[in-house]
Amino acid sequence: MISDCKAEQDIPHTVSCRVLGVSESWFYKWKDKHVTCREVRRGQLAEAIRRIFDASGGTYGSPKVWITLVREGWRVSVNTVARTMAELGLAGRKIRRRRGLTRPGRRAAVPDFVRRDFSADAPDQDWCGDMTEIVTSEGKLYLATVIDLFSRRLLGYAMGARHDAELVVASLHMATATRGGDVKGVIFHSDRGSEYVSRRFKRACRRLGVTQSMGRVGSCFDNAVSEAFNSVLKVEYVHRHTFATRTEARLKIATWITGFYSTRRLHSVCGYHSPIDYEHKHRTGSALELAA
Repeated sequence: MISDCKAEQDIPHTVSCRVLGVSESWFYKWKDKHVTCREVRRGQLAEAIRRIFDASGGTYGSPKVWITLVREGWRVSVNTVARTMAELGLAGRKIRRRRGLTRPGRRAAVPDFVRRDFSADAPDQDWCGDMTEIVTSEGKLYLATVIDLFSRRLLGYAMGARHDAELVVASLHMATATRGGDVKGVIFHSDRGSEYVSRRFKRACRRLGVTQSMGRVGSCFDNAVSEAFNSVLKVEYVHRHTFATRTEARLKIATWITGFYSTRRLHSVCGYHSPIDYEHKHRTGSALELAA
């Protein structure tokens, strides 16, 4: 009776071996093989890498995955992470620079106070902004942004069906509200698009005590940080989704900005911290220096 049961249990193994094209002796050798600690760790590492990659929306390459692993307590080389990701078929998205949709305004532009120096010593010294378009099944949706050059945090944004000054003013007001209302002395850098040279936007800047700065016409490098954000948004999120309506696009893009880009996405300029974490570390460090 026992032998009959054993024979019945071995039938699936026999069939599996035939399907896989391996011998039964090899199967039992593999079955009885002791799993080493190294193999267990390798499996755990693969699971951790896939988890981090998936949490990034499938956008992190091996350097950012490695940094996240190290912060979680893993002792592993970046080459091992890169090799494991290749074995798992995981590849982050490469950023491609894209053309903007700047329409030069007829009014006189202001000087360039930034001059391609996109660094800042503290928050709210220099901001930058731009507009980009999102394609939906309902038609184009335009996005205006305001970014702090210190942390790359997206402070303000506004979306609408029209490409006009109202949109850039709304994004500036949101950035001001994010910073508590007092932004006097901030330099706001942009291209020379008609929205930014408009009377309406200039009045908004004067009321808030914000100084405008503009790059040259036709030079995306003069507003490189904003251009880079637009590219990240498109490559890491927009081009991987379809939006039936403008409302759907607004909600999902706003969620990506607040739930991932500013709060969790690692930025090389921020020492591979998220913008909000980077600002928090800056404030904490400044407070400790004052206390000392």
